[in-house]
Amino acid sequence: MTNLTLFLLAVSAASVLSEPTVYFREQFEDGDAWKSRWVESKHKSDYGKFVLTAGKFYGDAEKDKGLQTSQDARFYALSSRFDDFSNKGQPLVIQFTVKHEQSIDCGGGYIKLFPSGLNQEEMHGDSTYNIMFGPDICGPGTKKVHVIFNYKGKNHLINKDIRCKDDEYTHLYTLIVNPDNTYEVKIDNKKVESGNLEDDWDFLPPKKIKDPDAKKPEDWDDREKIPDPDDKKPEDWDKPENIPDPDAKKPDDWDDEMDGEWEPPMVSNPDYKGEWKPREIDNPAYKGKWIHPEIDNPEYTADSEIYMYDSIGVIGLDLWQVKSGTIFDNFLITNDPKLAEEVGTETWDKTRDTEKKMKEKQEEEERKTRERRIRRSVRRPKRQQRKMRKRRMKKRRRKRRRRREMKKRRRKRRKTAQTHHSKMNYKL
Repeated sequence: MTNLTLFLLAVSAASVLSEPTVYFREQFEDGDAWKSRWVESKHKSDYGKFVLTAGKFYGDAEKDKGLQTSQDARFYALSSRFDDFSNKGQPLVIQFTVKHEQSIDCGGGYIKLFPSGLNQEEMHGDSTYNIMFGPDICGPGTKKVHVIFNYKGKNHLINKDIRCKDDEYTHLYTLIVNPDNTYEVKIDNKKVESGNLEDDWDFLPPKKIKDPDAKKPEDWDDREKIPDPDDKKPEDWDKPENIPDPDAKKPDDWDDEMDGEWEPPMVSNPDYKGEWKPREIDNPAYKGKWIHPEIDNPEYTADSEIYMYDSIGVIGLDLWQVKSGTIFDNFLITNDPKLAEEVGTETWDKTRDTEKKMKEKQEEEERKTRERRIRRSVRRPKRQQRKMRKRRMKKRRRKRRRRREMKKRRRKRRKTAQTHHSKMNYKL
């Protein structure tokens, strides 16, 4: 075998290895056929239903169709299976779009990746997953992107706060996990967070711990300032905080026998200086803040494969929503971050401007409709306005009547209660 042949074989092998792999892709472009690929959990009987729709506004009526939550105050549990794989030695890229067109107040917009051993019909909130990723909103206090990894049987939340989008438009969420234990989170194809898995999650115990045998020396003085021993309190310092009002005069109608001995009211003393404290000076014995020495943690063991999962085979929507209407679309799981970016450009980026224009047009039409209603109400015939005024007057009279009756009842109840109370006191 010649050197040229060996070189060509090596190039061929390298090109095969560098080929991007798409493990899962779902764009809902074949109508109701999605129902054959997605399985609804039967763990509970009252899970919310997903419907296929592009929503109230969109960039493309067909391409923007996705799975929408359709019932308020429900749990949702839906999943789809794909060929089992491991991300060992390669990047793992998870990407999808979310649109909260209902102005969501509280609910999840995230996905979960499960091992292939998951029983889809029994999937529920406590089912073991590998990764949970995506936006979560609940009131003004919670608007974040979850990035949760399962490591050695325990779920670990990211130590950083990644803010999610909270408007009504479609947004693209991407998570990249690299084989060198680094990660990147992107929203709308722009990096919003990145770092090292070991640094930003509590997967492992700390590398260093405080030396349990080390103690601060007894003569260690860490007071930066001390009271001046030569400073003395002035002799005229102690004054009462309050004094009798010198301008107060005993009322002419004050009767000492009936009212008791008259005393002037107390007022703040303008000469009061508060508690005396000696001034502070630099401590000549100051040694600085004592720092506890650290040692290597015997419980720490480095792990170069925190990022890795032996089995990835199911993607699921396992979430709760108070107000339904969220649309999930453009799911992609691959090993190529560049491919994911290109797919995001071809799908989300291509229709987002049109979606925004359609939404703005709808809002403009709604505004004009409101204005027409207001104008019509202003132009109502005088007879109709008189009728409305009479109705309002009747309502007011009824309210006044009810208020008077309520006051009478309250007075009567108060009188009865007072009588009852006085009788009880009498018995005591």
